[in-house]
Formats: sequence, structure tokens, C-alpha cells
Amino acid sequence: MADDPRLKDLAEAPLGRLLAHFSWPALVSMTLNALYSIVDRVYIGQGCGQDAMAGLTLAFPILMAFGAFGVFVGAGHAALISLKLGAGDKNACEKILGELVAFKLAFFFILPPLVFIFLDPILRATGGSGLTPGALEQAKLYLRLVLVSNIFSHLAFGLSAAMRSEGAVLSCMMCMVVGFGTNLVLDPILIFGFNFTLFGHAFKLVPLGVAGAAWATNVAMFLSCLWALWYYRPGHSIVRLRFRCIRFYSAFAGRAAGIGLSPALQQLMGCLITVSMQMAFAKWAGGRAAATAQVASLGIFQMVMMIFFMPVLGIQQGLAPILGFNWGARSYARVHRALILGFWITTGLVTLAAVSQIVAPRAIARIFTDGKDVAFLNLAAGDLRLANCMLWCIGLNVVATTYFQSIGHPWTATILSLMRQFLCLLPCIWILPYFFDDPMFAIWVSMPISDVLACFFTIPPAVSHLRFLRRAGRKARGRWCEGERV
Repeated sequence: MADDPRLKDLAEAPLGRLLAHFSWPALVSMTLNALYSIVDRVYIGQGCGQDAMAGLTLAFPILMAFGAFGVFVGAGHAALISLKLGAGDKNACEKILGELVAFKLAFFFILPPLVFIFLDPILRATGGSGLTPGALEQAKLYLRLVLVSNIFSHLAFGLSAAMRSEGAVLSCMMCMVVGFGTNLVLDPILIFGFNFTLFGHAFKLVPLGVAGAAWATNVAMFLSCLWALWYYRPGHSIVRLRFRCIRFYSAFAGRAAGIGLSPALQQLMGCLITVSMQMAFAKWAGGRAAATAQVASLGIFQMVMMIFFMPVLGIQQGLAPILGFNWGARSYARVHRALILGFWITTGLVTLAAVSQIVAPRAIARIFTDGKDVAFLNLAAGDLRLANCMLWCIGLNVVATTYFQSIGHPWTATILSLMRQFLCLLPCIWILPYFFDDPMFAIWVSMPISDVLACFFTIPPAVSHLRFLRRAGRKARGRWCEGERV
């Protein structure tokens, strides 16, 4: 296993080329993953109205909560596979991969059925009671259908994360390409309907609206899952997926859970933030129609953030196995160089995202609405500009969280991931409206405030570890030079 060229690249290849090699397929994978939701919102926003857009936004926190468990299992086990590959323990890697699948299966048979049963009270409690009845019904319709494909999506994403850990970035990317390509083709057909002629007979597929978007996602996730399972056929992958290994292991479950806790909590915090904003809009907007417009604007904000954050997440996904492998191999100087490179690239990307939304928010918001409701378009554009004006300063927090997660320091990563959303943003959302004449402004301005605070709180642990990596790198070079002289 140590002679495998993919692992040799992790240890020796130039960092810029290696990060590009790992990041661009990860970027494509993450972008295509996000585009499931983005494409749905584009089509729904262009042809199905404000209620449908608000309904999908209302459904989004529940899907984020499901995704948080997927990240908890997938990211934790994938990071542990990277560390064990760096240490040369292939047997442990196979057990970790089997445990990943076991967790995915257990989740599917427990949580989705419970959500399906209690769907109506859950949606009402998370802000649906303050929206129009149409928006609430659209959310129920979409969720009842996409719960069906949950097992396929979780297996696909979990196995693709494991692929990336062993250096199979192209196969990981293709797993997402297969699903997204299917979703892209089926979405307009099922949402808007389709007329065609076959063997001289005319056929008409009736438009399904939000239900069509859900069914397109179901089919796409099923095909992604098939691709991921095909990668793990015997003799193809470095880490074998063995049926006898699909169970839980006390030796790995706790550590994998600890590593995966940070990104999972980060996603759960995103879910909690969305729910809090929905509830705040229902409380302060002054009517169901106004609250529905704000929630629909929130839906546009979420999709725009996905678009701009995909390059950032792609870089982090590419950076994680490099950091994890070289930390496991005790190549601290290489870890230091990779961390600095990741920081500068990430900072450049978030700066570009902030400037774009400050300069052209209306053009960006127009992607998700037909533009006939000018007041709503102006509302969404103003919200984008205000919410993301300080986005440029979060690069350090994002990279530091990835670093501590990758090297097996879950609690530091968890605290940093919670800093921006839970400790800074959430209190602002609930407290600031009491001190502003315009409560809607207060809710949206909470985001740039939390961006700045999170940056300041990340500086001490980040600087401390950079100093450690520099010292460790110098000691390693000194030992190497001494050995050469001898």
C-alpha cells in the first residue's frame, strides 16, 4: 500500500499541483451536489411562484439536519481513513469503511420514518405557522417525496468521501456528475411537463411542479449510489468494501464521531440559523405575506451562498486529505505549507464572493425569480448585499476548522465551527430586532457582525498551531541534515 502512487503523491508531490489535483474534482463534486438544490430553486423560482420558493426554503432545514448526520459519519470516517492510510494500516481502513456504511443504514431506518410521521408539527414549529397555507403545503409535498431517496443520497455522499480519502478524486467527482446530470435533465421535464411523439402517437407529461423536482432528485440520488457502489467492486479500490466489515467497531466509532462532530455541528448550526430566521421573520415581518416574502428571499440567499461557497468547500475538501495524511506521517513542514496555501486561496475566494454581492446583487437575485415582482427582486437584492458585505473576513475560520478536523483535534474544530453561527450569529438574530426600528434589517445585519467576530476569535488557536508547525518543521529538517552529515 505504501508504494501506491496516489499515496506517494500525498507525501511528496508539489503542494500547489497536489492541491489543484485534489481540489478541482472535489470542487466539481461539491458544486454538483449543491446544484441539486440550486437547479430546483432556479426552475421553481422562474415558474412556480413565491409560495413554492418559500416552501422549499421551509423544507431546507430538515434536509440540512439529515445532511448533518451524513457529514458526521462521512467526514469523520473519511478523515480517519486518511490518517490510517498515512500510518499504513489497511485493515483498519476496511473496518472504518464498513462502519461508515453501517451508520448510514442505521440512520435511514430510524430518523426518516419519524420525520415522515411528525412532518406537519415539525414544519409548523420551525416557522411554517407564520407563512401562507400554500407555502406550507409545498414544503410538505416536497419532503414526503425526497425522504424516499434518503438512503441513496447518504450512501453516495459517504462512499464518495471515502473515495477522496484514498486519492480517487476523479471517481468521487463522477459520482456527483452522474447524479447531477440526471437531475439537470429530469428537473425541467418533471416540473414543467413535456410533450413528445413516439411511433406516431402524441404523449403529454403533465407538469408536476415541486413534486417533479423531488422525483428528479430521487432518481438522481439512486444513480449516484449505484456509481459509488460500483467503485468499490473487488480489485478496484485501495480500501475494500467487505460485507463482513459492515458493522460497528468500538475502536473507531468514538474517534470518527469526534472528528466528524465539527462539520456536523456546523451544518446543524446552519439548520438552526435557518429555522431561527424563519421564526424571526414570522414574528417580526407583520403578516403572513410579508413573512413568506422574507423566507423566499432567504431561500435565494441560501442558494447564492451555495454557489459562492462551493469553490471554498472544494478547496477544503482537497486540502483535508493532504493535511491528514502528512500529519499522520509527521511531515509537519509540509502540513504548514499546505495550510498557508489553503488560507490564501480561501481568502481570495470569499473576497470575490463578497465583492460580487456588493456590486451586483440584483443581477444575482434575478437568477432565482422571473423578475415580474419588482418589489420582491429589490428585497432579495438588498438582503444579499447586506448579509454578505463582510464575507471576505471568514477565510481564516474556514481553513482553521478544516485543519483541526483533518489532524484529529475535533474539539478545537468544533468550537471554531460553532463560533460564527452558534455563539455569534444566533444571539444576534434573536436580540438585535429589539434594538432596531427596522427588525428585518436587524436580522440580516446579524450576519456581517458574526463574520467579523468569528475571524477575531479564530486568530489565537490558528497562530499557536502555525508556530508549532514551524518549530516541528525546523526540528525535522535539522534531524535530516544531521543524518546526512553522518
